Amino acid sequence: MNTPLLINIVYLISSVLFIYGIKKLGSPKTARQGNFLSALGMFLAVVFTLFDKHIFSFEYILVGLLVGSAIGVVFAVKVEMTAMPQMVGLLNGFGGAASVLVGLAEYIKFDSLPGDISAKISITVGLAVFIGAVTFTGSLVAYLKLQGTISGNSVQYPMQHPLNALLILTAIACLVLLIWFPHDDVYLYVILGISLVLGVLLVIPIGGADMPVAISLLNSYSGLAGSATGFVLDNNMLIIAGALVGASGIILTNIMCKAMNRSLLNVVLGGFGATSSGPSAVAKRDVAVKSVDSEEAAMIFDSASSVIIVPGYGMAVAQAQHAVKDLMDILMKRGINVRFAIHPVAGRMPGHMNILLAESNIPYEYMLSLEEINEDFRNTDVSLVIGANDVVNPAARHDTTSPVYGMPILNVDYGKTTIIIKRSMAAGYAGIDNELFYLPNSLMYFGDAKEAVTKLNNALKAM
Repeated sequence: MNTPLLINIVYLISSVLFIYGIKKLGSPKTARQGNFLSALGMFLAVVFTLFDKHIFSFEYILVGLLVGSAIGVVFAVKVEMTAMPQMVGLLNGFGGAASVLVGLAEYIKFDSLPGDISAKISITVGLAVFIGAVTFTGSLVAYLKLQGTISGNSVQYPMQHPLNALLILTAIACLVLLIWFPHDDVYLYVILGISLVLGVLLVIPIGGADMPVAISLLNSYSGLAGSATGFVLDNNMLIIAGALVGASGIILTNIMCKAMNRSLLNVVLGGFGATSSGPSAVAKRDVAVKSVDSEEAAMIFDSASSVIIVPGYGMAVAQAQHAVKDLMDILMKRGINVRFAIHPVAGRMPGHMNILLAESNIPYEYMLSLEEINEDFRNTDVSLVIGANDVVNPAARHDTTSPVYGMPILNVDYGKTTIIIKRSMAAGYAGIDNELFYLPNSLMYFGDAKEAVTKLNNALKAM
């Protein structure tokens, strides 16, 4: 069997492992197995690619492997779960940058060879550079916003959409010229410059509340850039892997858009997530809120027969998931029915809350999605909101001036009693006030999530 045929067979096996691994990722129970299968597919693809005749130097590959692995280990150990969204954004950017570098390197190689550069090479290199550069700078902006280095608010600028459209049309025109004049590299570098600027301009207007959607979309962009690079290198494995990442990213983005009542077109154009200046954006109200301490909250839980816990980013920041698991155990020993309500965009990235809860050994069957549990709030004695804000804001149902208007929310306000654990009355990630805090059946339990839940657990044990 010749080497090219063997490599293509291995690529086919790797592709099947990728697809099957992604399918396994659809369930928390099989996600670890899905990760292993996908990693095995990538391992086979990388090993057999090294046997390709285009690989000339193993030394540089081994050095890159060692350096990259060392950086990856450090990140895996040091990066907190709360910083994982920006970490994902940064990795998306690295993927885009890799596509740009490979595209430029291949163009330089073909430009140095005698004869004309084919239209296929010009198109694929241009697309790899364009999509990769947009992904790179866009991901860096997303990272800086989530990290808090720059403002997470929406930054609007004059002629926003016309300017973006003009840049895209200019890049397309340069791509056409690159096809007609393949050895004139100025057009490729103009595409690179436009793309780097466009990545910033597309992401900078995105408000903090919609950043999870932006991260998902940029993940899709990185996959598309990788697929375009696969065409440049004539590598079937890279084409398939990039297409899978691109398609899954778009599907996830669409799911999140529906969860937040956003249009996918608005996401692509940028400028979504801006905070309203209307009445719902006020930070304070003249209505007094009712608060409880740990002992009073414990008495309410002790008399309940059903409890729904709604985790949010505040729980992640405080690393309160283990204390929440203890609370669950205490309540269940008293015969109380306990479940968790997970909003699709709770936290800063899809699955954020599920991962945190699973980390504290909370069984998957107790984590229910919005669609599965929303109708049950009406029959629930106590709803405990821990660090969640915008995903439980009743303004989403009726306030047309609110940035979260139309977004499906968890119906915690329909329950008999709602206890909200928060450090203060500060607005959530969308920067708007939450009507839930002022309802007659709502009680504020102020404090750090971990400390507050721990005090609640001790008070319940003492009863």
